[in-house]
Amino acid sequence: MAADTLFQRITDYAHRADPYPLYAELRENRVARQEDGSYLVGTYHEIAALLHDPRVSSDRRNRTAPDETEAGEGGLPPAFIGLDDPEHHRLRSLAMWSFGPPHTPGRIDAMHGEITRIVKDLIAELEGKERIDIVDDFAYPLPVTVICRLLGVPIEDEPQFRQWSDAIVAGIDPSPGEDTERQRAAAEARKTMGLYLGELAGKRRDHPSDDMLSAFATGHGTDGQLTQLEIMTTSVLLLIAGHETTVNLITNGVLTLLRHPDQLARLRSDPGLMPRAVEELLRYEPPVQMLPQRTPLADIEISGLTIPKGAPLILMLASGNRDPERFRDPDCFDPTREDNQHLGFGSGIHSCFGAPLARLEAQIALNALLQHLDTPRLVEDPPEYRRSPVLRGPRHLLVERGRGDA
Repeated sequence: MAADTLFQRITDYAHRADPYPLYAELRENRVARQEDGSYLVGTYHEIAALLHDPRVSSDRRNRTAPDETEAGEGGLPPAFIGLDDPEHHRLRSLAMWSFGPPHTPGRIDAMHGEITRIVKDLIAELEGKERIDIVDDFAYPLPVTVICRLLGVPIEDEPQFRQWSDAIVAGIDPSPGEDTERQRAAAEARKTMGLYLGELAGKRRDHPSDDMLSAFATGHGTDGQLTQLEIMTTSVLLLIAGHETTVNLITNGVLTLLRHPDQLARLRSDPGLMPRAVEELLRYEPPVQMLPQRTPLADIEISGLTIPKGAPLILMLASGNRDPERFRDPDCFDPTREDNQHLGFGSGIHSCFGAPLARLEAQIALNALLQHLDTPRLVEDPPEYRRSPVLRGPRHLLVERGRGDA
């Protein structure tokens, strides 16, 4: 089939349940120019090199034909994920000041007990249910509760955040001919969420507590202080990224393990393998499938093809994770895999900010579920998937409990 329609086929919802044959087709081409002038890159080494190449921008405003809906952002400036250095470094550093090392090295480790308690509470609520929706009953409530507590957002406001999040994620759809109404709804949801978080941070400025919004509002680092607009954009980014990707990581993990009962049994008998298993899940079924907003700042040659300055460049992380030139038996799920330097969290200066937290949540959550559900069975395979081809995961994952379950 024609390589110049690959992206259209990959983003077609009909292929959401299994895009991997299309990724294999992409790797045969290594780099594929699309009908709309964009370029897909699907091989591991080329993707890794581009993620570290200073000639590649994360700011879509550098494109020859800028995306007007993206540039507007509902009245909010881009978050640091969509900026280049030095501004990206300044904002990311200010956010990291209150999140992790070297300034707050213990924040994530200190969450271990809290995450364990939240997981136990969610597991207790599963008691007596013969049919469980892994997404709604477990994988969604856990990370949204964690990120709300980290930021200092009242958990009673979580239902509103889910509506905003769903709208924002729906707008992260790079499909050809994407719905502009969906883009406008995403921008409006982002603005509304930003205003809410900005107002909450303003209250914390006068009455700070031990949360990240308070730190954003009152903190001063070597790079200065976040402005009110920067607090809004950064908080929206962390809240969305802090739970949406982890929902998919946990749900994809449960689905993968149920499809591989031998590996499920192995992990149940040896929970100490779970950290390596989570790394393999990030390679095998990554929650972030692609990075659709890269732009060359100069002409760049990849595998003999010149990608012109300003052209849309799409890095297919999930394809790189299955590249046989980098991984042995890449289509095999192996929770004991060694040398697993996957692209599940990206790489380079834009590598995932919240990776340590996502890893911790997934390890605790999956171990708890495996111990609780003795003989779970999938109700539907493949399950219903979410619309987004970027943040890929089941919308629902229905599991029936066996008679032996506690």
